[in-house]
Amino acid sequence: MPSHKRGLGFWMTLALVVGNMIGSGIYILPATLAPLGYNQLIGWAVTLGGALCLAFSFARMGARLPMAGGPYAYAQTAFGPILGFVTAWSYWTMLWAGNGAVAIAVVSNLSLLFPWIGKTPAVPALVSVGCVWLLTLVNIRGVRAAGDVSVVTTALKLVPLAGLIGLAIWLLATGVPPVDQPEVALSGGVIATAAGLTFWGFLGLESATVPADKVENAGKVVPRATLIGVALTGLVYMGISGAFALYMPMAQAAASPAPVADFLARFFGSGMGQIVAVFAAISAFGTLNGFILLQGEVPWAMARGGVFPRWFAAEGPRGTPVRSHVVSSILLSVITLLNYGRGMGDLFAFIASVSLAAGMLSYFIAMLAAVRLLPDERVLVGTALIGAAFIGWAAWGLGLEALTYGAGFIALGLPVYLLIRRDAAASTT
Repeated sequence: MPSHKRGLGFWMTLALVVGNMIGSGIYILPATLAPLGYNQLIGWAVTLGGALCLAFSFARMGARLPMAGGPYAYAQTAFGPILGFVTAWSYWTMLWAGNGAVAIAVVSNLSLLFPWIGKTPAVPALVSVGCVWLLTLVNIRGVRAAGDVSVVTTALKLVPLAGLIGLAIWLLATGVPPVDQPEVALSGGVIATAAGLTFWGFLGLESATVPADKVENAGKVVPRATLIGVALTGLVYMGISGAFALYMPMAQAAASPAPVADFLARFFGSGMGQIVAVFAAISAFGTLNGFILLQGEVPWAMARGGVFPRWFAAEGPRGTPVRSHVVSSILLSVITLLNYGRGMGDLFAFIASVSLAAGMLSYFIAMLAAVRLLPDERVLVGTALIGAAFIGWAAWGLGLEALTYGAGFIALGLPVYLLIRRDAAASTT
């Protein structure tokens, strides 16, 4: 029997949570949010509130029910195998499809440092897939190895972000006047748009609950890492957004392909671009590592729960779900390569948005599971219902088309479920 005694400690688990939320997106999101003016700060605040509701719910379930599989495990326990499968399928497809964009972000930032990567045909695709399989091997080697990578990359990715926030605080403290920004009226619709954009910065807040069986003292570590991780991430996001609102002209931020680098370059010179690109690449690399850990754990947990082929339940000599990792990374490699095919960029963006629409369902069902599993905790029930309402609102913001195709994406998994259940029934007769 494989031993998990040397699992993920508190700092590794916290790094997994923070590292999975803070990816490459924060390095470009200020450009997207700049035209929204101060509406973006309210949007961040609303999203942080919703994320904390989700985090609290996951934290309480993680403390009372430290089971492997995260959202899937809670849905399976609360509502049975059908909704358990639907939750896991939507969550898993969101992981491996979304990871394609993260792998590409690693190479996009590396190409700023080494232009020949972007100019040589097929090299970006090969480097992206190479990163996927390098980190897959790290995760197969053991959760401690993956945890070590998470700690190092999370610490490094916070350096330029903390530096930017510290710079803005110093400018404000020394009396440097903020820049004059065009006036953007506060509007409920614009705030909703901002909240819709900023929610993606919190995807992964449940990361500590997925490998809960491999976390040391999970009953205490998982909830602490979840709540502290979301709060820390929210402070970083709001700090970055506030710094841009105060000291970066809106038009310049909106037009910038690398707004964090351009912000720092205003005060430290043009050489900042390449320095920030290094940290952005590290940030995306660390996020890819964390989500590869999750995409291997989910089908393994599904197989152990009887809603996925038992073949996926096998573990390697180090107690890791080798088969789940290999299959998930094959799918991830295909979707990554698909993006580099001629004319396939729009298709990839469509697949990614649809997978995210499908993945929202896993969060929604997990919140309902919290109400079902722990009805005696009134604060949790209220918080989970608020979290469910927030998810419904955020999903609505994706639009009817994405939600419709997302439902179709989930429906594709139902034949798999029916086949597995038929085989299970046949084996018991």
